[in-house]
Amino acid sequence: MKALHIGISGWRYTPWRGDFYPKGLRQKDELRYASRAFNSIELNGSFYALQKPERYRQWAQDTPDGFVFSVKGPRYITHIKRLRDAEEGLANFFASGPLELGDKLGPMLWQLPPSLPYDEDVVEAFLALLPASSDAALKLAKASATRRPDQWPTSLKKRALRHAMEVRHASFACPEFARQLRRHGVALVFADAPRKWPYGEDLTAPDFVYLRLHGDKQLYASGYGDAALERWNERIGRWRRGLQPADAELFDPSTRGDRRQREVYGYFDNDIKVRAPYDASKLMALLGLELVDRQAPGAPAGDWS
Repeated sequence: MKALHIGISGWRYTPWRGDFYPKGLRQKDELRYASRAFNSIELNGSFYALQKPERYRQWAQDTPDGFVFSVKGPRYITHIKRLRDAEEGLANFFASGPLELGDKLGPMLWQLPPSLPYDEDVVEAFLALLPASSDAALKLAKASATRRPDQWPTSLKKRALRHAMEVRHASFACPEFARQLRRHGVALVFADAPRKWPYGEDLTAPDFVYLRLHGDKQLYASGYGDAALERWNERIGRWRRGLQPADAELFDPSTRGDRRQREVYGYFDNDIKVRAPYDASKLMALLGLELVDRQAPGAPAGDWS
């Protein structure tokens, strides 16, 4: 079966301290702790501001072997430029250092604003700019006129890059958009968000799916009960086996899967009431995911369960 990556969206949340994070845990050790509770985290600081290469290098060092980050693309590209004239923004983003994650770099997430309607030409131009490989991303980064790190990655393995797009305007729920993503090999994000945004489970990337769980009943706040988690457990199992749920909602009803097994990236984003880490842990248990070591360096002694 294909690999499985389950975790949380972000890891720095004040209400989590003294709850999910043990009392006395230093803030700088929170990533070390979280990366030993989950095997993947969605890195969302990159959405709000460009980071630095040394910061990406530190995040890679703080996480164990086999860990994977998904990296959220900058809102400057998605919300301010609204996907138009994106080449400079993409160059600056890749020059800011995500390639420094090396083997720990997973998909890039492009989250669109609710106010952005579907425009086939604009989306096509943006998708055509997305680098499909690390070499293409590095070439794009070196074209940045304003972001010039002291050094470029020197031990970068040539590898394919993955991209996923989350949409929040109802006009995207159309066959044309799903087919467009499929042509470019970009995953449609399955965004569970109490019917707030359009939802589709079209399998548009050839080898992975990307799931974001924003809250079962209340956006960003409510947790997932046993029945809801079991439902996601069953659906994830089907995607990994190359199947599609019979009740899958599709933007393009003419497709019903292609029988290809897929990796799954799934992140809980219901962080307001400290539900995300616990829901992620429960889903991991249902899926049979076990981590060897939850003890993070620099953490206080005691029960980390």
